[in-house]
Amino acid sequence: MSFLERIEERPGAVELRAESYRLLDLKPGGICVDVGCGAGHAVADLTAAGLKVTGVDADPEAIAAARERMPDAMFHVAHSDELPLENESVDGYRAVRLFHLLEDPVPTVAEARRVIRPGGRIVLGGQDYGFLLIDSDDQDLTDVVLLGLESRSVAPRAARSLRDLLLDAGFRDVEVVVRTEVVTDHDVMARQLDAAAAAAVEKALITQEDADGWLAEQADRGRRDRFLAVLPTLLVGGRR
Repeated sequence: MSFLERIEERPGAVELRAESYRLLDLKPGGICVDVGCGAGHAVADLTAAGLKVTGVDADPEAIAAARERMPDAMFHVAHSDELPLENESVDGYRAVRLFHLLEDPVPTVAEARRVIRPGGRIVLGGQDYGFLLIDSDDQDLTDVVLLGLESRSVAPRAARSLRDLLLDAGFRDVEVVVRTEVVTDHDVMARQLDAAAAAAVEKALITQEDADGWLAEQADRGRRDRFLAVLPTLLVGGRR
């Protein structure tokens, strides 16, 4: 949870959340659900904006952290395809950083449509790991390491299909926005780099020697202020 907290508190994450709220386009007093709410950052933001917000996450540890952040808010431990909400009971539905975890996204989108009122808004989003860019002296090796990072997710390229999912489910006025975070601080990405290299070794895509050399190069780039990662996130909004 401490890692997730750091991700949500980065300036790029704050801007991403703000863009998702713009796409939700809800007025104060509106009712919203944040699915895959994590530690409750979006619930806190939306509540402060005057919305009535429910947070849902399948991870009890995440919900415990969210309740600590927002003790007066409503939270549920539940899966995204089985929400504890009535039919057509919310004006807005938000799910960011969820779909790369789902083997089959269709039941989740169907459940979203069930709980959104006619005319209500939906916003989905996430990183497409096929679009990540990390600069390196050995770009071929870096591309293989990033395949290792992809292997850690159930559906690492799910974000590129979010528009299709909404259109297929009958949502209207579907809009796609790309928010790109540029990271030049190696320390911000260090844990993700370690995880990517370890996964590439585990999948026998590279050797441990390759991984150690690549991580050393990235650390050296950080010390010389030459580290660069570009992280695009897709947001897709629509109307029921």
